[in-house]
Amino acid sequence: MGWGKARFQHPGLWGPVLAVLLGACQAHPILDSSPLFQFGSQVRQRYLYTDDAQDTEAHLEIRADGTVAGAARRSPESLLELKALKPGVIQVLGVKTSRFLCQRPDGTLYGSLHFDPAACSFRELLLKDGYNVYQSEALARPLRLPPYSSSSSDPARRGPARFLPLPGPPPEPPQPPGRLAPEPPDVGSSDPLSMVWPSRGRSPSYTS
Repeated sequence: MGWGKARFQHPGLWGPVLAVLLGACQAHPILDSSPLFQFGSQVRQRYLYTDDAQDTEAHLEIRADGTVAGAARRSPESLLELKALKPGVIQVLGVKTSRFLCQRPDGTLYGSLHFDPAACSFRELLLKDGYNVYQSEALARPLRLPPYSSSSSDPARRGPARFLPLPGPPPEPPQPPGRLAPEPPDVGSSDPLSMVWPSRGRSPSYTS
């Protein structure tokens, strides 16, 4: 029997073969490796530190009453969660206070319990010196830390705008489940390994 006859006499055999071949040749999407997507769906815990050209040293704090200020030292209120909303745009959340960093039209900052995309979305611009500049996506105004004291009626114009994201504390390792230490065998007993009457709380290894 020739190959041509076998091919036409058993047409049903070609269905599974073609299905396997087509499945093996299916194209799979390639993950986007563009550096523009390096922070996609990523959450980072950071302290936003600024030195304002060595004039001011502070960490941005989002406090429980909704005020945003600078503190000389790190604190629970200055630990922030930076989450990517889309390439180059992030939201900033205070870890302790659960308030989002937001900006009013006049440029002043405040902490909100509710996320408003128009007020709480910021573009993250990376500078060559390692510092970052954050701009309101809707207002295109830079995020500026309020100065400690200023005679300006618009303090948002006078505060520092360059921030250095410092890594937050490392996550705590998971605690292993507690185990009771095995009791030593009672050498003075007639059943030191508790093979007849296992004692309560003793390791099963002594009875194996």
